[in-house]
Amino acid sequence: MARFTFNLPDIGEGIAEAEIVAWHVKVGDRIEEDDQIADMMTDKATVEMESPVSGKVLEVAGEAGDVIAIGSMLVVIETDGEVSEDDVSENDVAERIEVENPDASDADDAIAAVEGKEEPEPAPEPAKAPKAAAKPTPAPSAPHGRQKVLASPAVRQRAKDLGIDLSEVKPAADGRVRHADLDAFLSYNGANGFASAGTPRKDEEIKVIGLRRRIAENMQAAKRHIPHFTYVEECDVTELERMRAQLNDGRGQKPKLTMMPLLIAAICKTIPQFPMINARYDDEANVVTRHGSVHLGMAAQTDNGLMVPVIRGAQSQNLWQLAREIRRLAEAARDGTAKSSELSGSTLTLTSLGPLGGVATTPVINRPEVAIIGPNRIVERPMFVPDGMGGERLEKRKLMNISISCDHRVVDGYDAASFVQEIKKLLESPASLLAD
Repeated sequence: MARFTFNLPDIGEGIAEAEIVAWHVKVGDRIEEDDQIADMMTDKATVEMESPVSGKVLEVAGEAGDVIAIGSMLVVIETDGEVSEDDVSENDVAERIEVENPDASDADDAIAAVEGKEEPEPAPEPAKAPKAAAKPTPAPSAPHGRQKVLASPAVRQRAKDLGIDLSEVKPAADGRVRHADLDAFLSYNGANGFASAGTPRKDEEIKVIGLRRRIAENMQAAKRHIPHFTYVEECDVTELERMRAQLNDGRGQKPKLTMMPLLIAAICKTIPQFPMINARYDDEANVVTRHGSVHLGMAAQTDNGLMVPVIRGAQSQNLWQLAREIRRLAEAARDGTAKSSELSGSTLTLTSLGPLGGVATTPVINRPEVAIIGPNRIVERPMFVPDGMGGERLEKRKLMNISISCDHRVVDGYDAASFVQEIKKLLESPASLLAD
C-alpha cells in the first residue's frame, strides 16, 4: 500500500486556480484508474478530472464551491501498489482532462436568454376547472371538551402548519383524521368554500457555485462599474412579418427565418452610422475601441447556465447565413459542444426572451461592451393607419418594442435614441433590408 497525492494539474494557459463544481467521489470510496473524480471550473471552461491510479480515497480538497490553486492537492489515494507522483507524467494527466460545457470568457456577463427555439410552442390550454361538488352536509359539531383527536403525527403537523384545530375536522368512519379529511375541511369549511392557495414548504439553502456564481459576480461588476441607461421604442413590424412569411414559404432547403436574422441585419446596416455602439471600453486603461466588424453575441440560456455564443462578422452574412449560424451556435451551446473561440470576443450583444419578452426590458450590459439590445415580444393592437385617401382607418397591426441599454460613459442618450430610430425605419420598411 502507498499514498498517492493527485495534485490539480495545469489545465489551461494562464490558469492559476479552479473552482470545485462537483465531487464524484468521497473519502472511503474505492476508485479505479480513469474514474471521474471531480468537475473543476476555470474562467474558460469546466473540466472533468479523472484518477490516474486505482485505490481508496483518503482525502479530498474541500467541498463544492471551494477554489484551489493549480498544483495543490486535489485528492489523496491509497494505492494497491507502490506508485509515486513521478510515475504519472504530465501527459498522462493531460489525457484525462476532458473539457465539458465551456462557457464564455469575456462575454459571460449577459443576463438574459435568447429564444431557444425557432418558433414558440403554443401554450397548453388551461385545464377546465372541475364542477364544484355538492357541499356535504356538515357533521354534527363535536363537543368542545378535552376529547382526544386521533391523527398521525404527519397529519397533526400539517394541521398545525395550516392553523387548523383538529377538533373541528370531521374524521373518517373509524374516528381518525387523515389528510383527505384535512383536504375536505379546507375545501368546504376551513376557507369558506375556497381551497387554500398552497401548502407550506421547507426552506432550503442552495450554495451559489460554478457558472451561477460567475454570472452573479459578472452582473454585479457590470452594474457596479457601468452607469446604465435604457431606451425603449415601439416598432410596427406588420410588413416585416409579412415579408418573413413570404421568404419562408419559398425557402426550399434554407433554414427557417425567425425575427432574429432580420433584426441582426437591421443592426448591422445601422452600425456604420453609430460606431460608438459597436465598441468595448477598457476602463482600466481608459481606452474605447470602436470595432469595424460586428461580432454579435447572443445571450442563450442552456441547461448548464447562461452562455453567449458569438456570430463572427455578422455584417458580412445574408439572412439565410445568419439563420443557419444562429441555429448552429444555439445548438452547440445547448449540447455543450461550443468551442471557447465561439463563446468569446463579442462586440455587441443581442438578448431576447422570445414570446416571454414582455412589453419592455432593461438588459444589463455584457461588460466590457458598451451596449446590449433586447427585442421584446410581438403583440397585436389596433392602430390608426393612412387609408390612401388623405384620412385614416383603424387596422390591426403587429407591434414590437426594442430596448437598448448603454454605457453612459461612452454612449450619449441622443446617439442611442437615434440608433434605435434608424433600426425602426429599416424594420418598418423591410424591403430596405434586402437592398444593397
